[in-house]
Amino acid sequence: MNITSVFKPDLFTGKVAIVTGGGTGIGAAITQELAHLGCDVVIASRKEQRLKEAADQMNANPNIKGRITAIACNIRQEEQVKNLMQSVVKEFGKIDFLVNNGGGQFQCPAENISMKGWSAVIDTNLTGTFLCCQHAFREWMGANGGVIINIVVDMWRGFVFMSHSGAARSAVDNLTKTLALEWADKGIRINSVAPGTIYSETAAANYPTDVFSASREVQPTGRLGTPEEVAALVCFILSPAAAFMTGIFASTCSHS
Repeated sequence: MNITSVFKPDLFTGKVAIVTGGGTGIGAAITQELAHLGCDVVIASRKEQRLKEAADQMNANPNIKGRITAIACNIRQEEQVKNLMQSVVKEFGKIDFLVNNGGGQFQCPAENISMKGWSAVIDTNLTGTFLCCQHAFREWMGANGGVIINIVVDMWRGFVFMSHSGAARSAVDNLTKTLALEWADKGIRINSVAPGTIYSETAAANYPTDVFSASREVQPTGRLGTPEEVAALVCFILSPAAAFMTGIFASTCSHS
């Protein structure tokens, strides 16, 4: 894959980032642009073999300047999150950036969501994000500062058939604002990014119906967003250009 960026080369040389869900879709685009700009990136998700294959494939790309490392982690399990943060500090000596991109959801009318399904989505999208923020703080950022970005969704006008995910992501946005206030004096910036309807093969495979064609028809731009456009916004917020930006909700979508 030919990776390009609007940012100056080597912008993130010497930096270390963790990207949860960094092996596929939007997470992979974020990982690749960060590494293209010189950042060492640790990608984390539950499926170890798939994660390692993704890291090997990205490291083989001549456009990648940083090193991409895979560490298996179920963000719903506190001990695994703690181990992830400790492992990164042990291997790289620090954590500059944390991108909480890992998450999951499924389409279902609210009246049909089981407690198991509800809990799985809440635990992944909300609790998992909280655990990653908390343990990044405890293991490194609380004493050294850093930048956190929480990937949410554009749920402000409701999220049909996604009440579990909408509730979780709305909570993450409030969590973002709260942590931004609590941790500002520690030198930590934390913001949330809400992609609109972003097409990727990974996303398409998650839904039994074509949700993208209908979304494209209502977009004023006449097209869907791309993972690379989300990655560009993430890199801007991580960069020194956004050094005075914290507690902000940034969206990558167009509305009618």
